[in-house]
Formats: sequence, C-alpha cells, structure tokens
Amino acid sequence: MEKFTELTGIAVPFPMINVDTDTIIPSRWLKTIKRTGLGVGLFEALRYDDDGSEVPDFVLNKPPYRDAKILVAGANFGCGSSREHAIWALLDFGIRCVIAPVLADIFATNAAKNGVLIIKLPQADVDKLMADAERGENGRLTIDLEAEEISRPGGETIAFEIDPFVKHCLLNGLDDIALTLAKADAIDSFEDEQKVSQPWLYA
Repeated sequence: MEKFTELTGIAVPFPMINVDTDTIIPSRWLKTIKRTGLGVGLFEALRYDDDGSEVPDFVLNKPPYRDAKILVAGANFGCGSSREHAIWALLDFGIRCVIAPVLADIFATNAAKNGVLIIKLPQADVDKLMADAERGENGRLTIDLEAEEISRPGGETIAFEIDPFVKHCLLNGLDDIALTLAKADAIDSFEDEQKVSQPWLYA
C-alpha cells in the first residue's frame, strides 16, 4: 500500500453523526472485490438524486471539495457493518485521512490496513478543524504523521496520538501481506526444517 508520511490538502466538513458504512458505500457496490472504481459510489444516497444527477448542495459536489484529501467527520463515523469497501470508496475518491471525535473500531482497523490515517481528537479540536474545512481552498490542513501533528491554515498546530504499530505500518506502507513477506526468510527456514522433521506434511 502507499506510504503515509505527510499530507497537505483540502478537508471536507462532514459533521453528520452516526454515519454508517452503508451510507459511506451502499450494499449494491459490494459485488466487486476490486479496490478501484468505488469512489463514484461514495455517499451515493446523499450525493445523487434518483435519476443519477448530482445533488448541488451536497458537499462533495461542490468544486473545492471534489479534490479533497481529508475528511473531518462527526462522532461515530464508520459504524455499522464491517465492510472494507467503505475504506476503498474513500480511498478511491482521494481521501487519505479521516478525523473525528469517535470512530468505529472495525472501520479504523480497515483504514489502517489500506493506508488511510484515522485520527481521533477531542470534540473541541474537531470543531476547530471543521471550521477550517468550511473555508474550502483557504482551509487546507497539513498532517505530519511522524510528528503526530496537524497544522491549521493560521499556523496553529494540533497534536494527536496514534498506536505505534499502526504508525509504523502507515509510514512504511506495510499491509498484512507486506508484514508477512518481511518474515519470508524465517518462514522459509521453518519450512526447510519441517520438511526434514515432518516430511509427511509435504508428501
């Protein structure tokens, strides 16, 4: 997966609370196992009318936010089912970071495994970043994962904390497969020894 080190971009203000994964990506999109092409279905029920035309007032349909890289969300974002497609849809749209006061645990785990940074902050800090996001082009944020710091447009910084293992994986672009392959020599050595001690397993 792509490494996450530092990210600067427009943030989407999305204050709605209890946004579940079905709202993020409807179940009809779950037929595919491809991680691309899902961005068009992101927030489909909110983003499009019944005839498929864009809802003009929906935030992602407004010019400043079509190229957003950060989502500042309301509490309990990503609740509901464990569908990984919700993360794939955000990532395919271009979102690499989600900030909220509370985020669903399974959603956060899926995010880390796909290179999306999840940041949990006190509501007061989220409110500041939400106000920044509402400024569109003039409210760009910079997220420094190594320093665990968010820089606001006016120069103020907000610190955040992240699990050290998740941080290591994101900084180095390590998903579950890459973590396993990093132990390839040890795995090969174990198998070589096992072929001698338990040859029937390889017959």
